[in-house]
Amino acid sequence: MNASTQMQPALLLPEIIVFVGGLAVLLGGSFLPRHRQWISRAAAALVLLVTAIVAALAMAGPPQTAFSGTFAVDTATGAARVIAVLSTLLILGIASGELAGSRRESDTYALLLFATTGVMVLAGATDLLVLIVGFLLASIPLYAIVGLTGGAAGAEAAMKTYFLGALSGIILMLGVTVLYALTGGTDYARLAEALPGAHFGAVGVGVLCVLAGLLFKAGGVPFHFWVPDAAQGTGVTAATFLTTVPKIGAIVAIYRFVGTMSVGNDSWLIVVAILATASMFLGNLAAYWQRDPRRLLGWSTVAQVGFLLVPVAAAGRSDLALPSMLFYLGAYALANIGAFAVTAALPDCRDLTSYRGLARTRPGLAAALLVSLLGLVGIPPLAVFVGKFTTATAAWDGGHGWLALLVMINSLLSLFYYLRWFGPVFARPTSGSPGFPSLRGSARWPWATAAIASIASLGLGISAGFLWQGLAGELLF
Repeated sequence: MNASTQMQPALLLPEIIVFVGGLAVLLGGSFLPRHRQWISRAAAALVLLVTAIVAALAMAGPPQTAFSGTFAVDTATGAARVIAVLSTLLILGIASGELAGSRRESDTYALLLFATTGVMVLAGATDLLVLIVGFLLASIPLYAIVGLTGGAAGAEAAMKTYFLGALSGIILMLGVTVLYALTGGTDYARLAEALPGAHFGAVGVGVLCVLAGLLFKAGGVPFHFWVPDAAQGTGVTAATFLTTVPKIGAIVAIYRFVGTMSVGNDSWLIVVAILATASMFLGNLAAYWQRDPRRLLGWSTVAQVGFLLVPVAAAGRSDLALPSMLFYLGAYALANIGAFAVTAALPDCRDLTSYRGLARTRPGLAAALLVSLLGLVGIPPLAVFVGKFTTATAAWDGGHGWLALLVMINSLLSLFYYLRWFGPVFARPTSGSPGFPSLRGSARWPWATAAIASIASLGLGISAGFLWQGLAGELLF
């Protein structure tokens, strides 16, 4: 990587565009009447679209660092930027159906942009102080989003998220303090140089504290408790965002941090492998007993974090680790957004049995749900299948054959609780079955989002070979 001692703020142009766009949406929305809040939505969508283009173009350049080596602009950062902003763009489609005409519509769009900025900062951080900034910028707007979009239940979910987030933030900063005391610096290059000679117990405390904070952002064990509660209690816009976008930056940040800590000490890779195993099994087993579809997807998110941590356990040991993780992040985002979009199109269906007869009444919506859920399982030719296959291969190459086996076992386990959702969808409706509302008006936006996400998931899976060659080749060469 070409380290630079210059500030080079232009390298952070995607982050600057999204943050300034959030300010513009927040201020501009204050002067718009309620029936014209769609202008704020259009402005937010334009900001995200422009950012995606700028971030994609930046990936064509060589890897660089900004602000004296504290922020990396490389393929991992570029991929995280593109995935995060396009995911938020799709989530705006869900918000269009849920929030149109509400009092806090523009405020919510601005908060989504601010949180997305924090996610992108997390992804590129190569200094512990920048990591803290990204964590806070991604977390504080999230608390407000959860509270604004869910009514009384959303307020309760926001409090749970806030208290656990505050605790994890304190633990993260404690870890940063310990590592700074041991090394006299916070940049990753300094940590890699000084930590091998430091006291192992103190290093362990610092590393585990930083990992704990990042795992809250990702929604993985042991700071996972807020995810299913927030997914169930808040509005579907917030639920989709919090189960999708924050983990993009958090997983990339964990990969960078663990890769740095593992220089000369592979024991941290074992720790990540154990955390991945715990997240996979706990998320899948807890999801099986859920009847609320959003809570089920919340526990599914915990399990998916486990799958995403698998390539992190092979960091530095396998050339497949980073490209497989980035591909999986994009594939998961599409499948998860598609599933939540279906629940947004049917807001009154808060029990799995209420989906009975959906395939006969709304076949298009049922097809989108089928593609999304099978995508989360990892069935070919959908994109998550490629992600799971390559992450398992990376674990095998990295010397964790047992972890590759657990990926396959947990993929099979996940199929069983998704079948509990498939069953009513394809069952024959009974005379007492409630009807489904017409997919018109506000329901058109979530339905369109579900269709786009499911088609994109299928297209990404079919074109995976071509995309994989470009992604892996850019990382290797």
